Amino acid sequence: MSQALEPGVPAPDFTLPRDGGGEISLSGQRGKAVVVYFYPRDDTPGCTTEAIGFTGAAEAFAAAGAVVIGISKDTVAKHEKFIAKHGLALALASDAEGTVCEDWGVWVEKSMYGKTSMGIERATFLVDAEGIIARVWRKVKVPGHVEEVLAAARAL
Repeated sequence: MSQALEPGVPAPDFTLPRDGGGEISLSGQRGKAVVVYFYPRDDTPGCTTEAIGFTGAAEAFAAAGAVVIGISKDTVAKHEKFIAKHGLALALASDAEGTVCEDWGVWVEKSMYGKTSMGIERATFLVDAEGIIARVWRKVKVPGHVEEVLAAARAL
């Protein structure tokens, strides 16, 4: 397992396939702040609420000079259905192999109803324009989260 990513540490670069075809990379966003949020699965209640929240604040993030990238292990095709169904306005990247989740330390053992399994921890990272992690939110609770991330992006 990789070291825990903390503020002040360079963010691990990634290049992943994204919705709409093509790829998105962290290094390709240099010069802008980037909100990288990891979520368990497209079209589940918490993930949908979170994605709709980031979409609703898309203009505010853009005004703050920040790009929002959501990452899960879902396929690009699932991401595109998710975007179309909910009118989402953010980049969704597919980490089907799970390597980026591992690099960022969000592929963790989870426990539900007494059963343990591996899964993506809902986590958000704010990366500054130079590629350095500025803030980390782990075990994210969705209500109020987008507003907190936006405030941090504005403060960069």
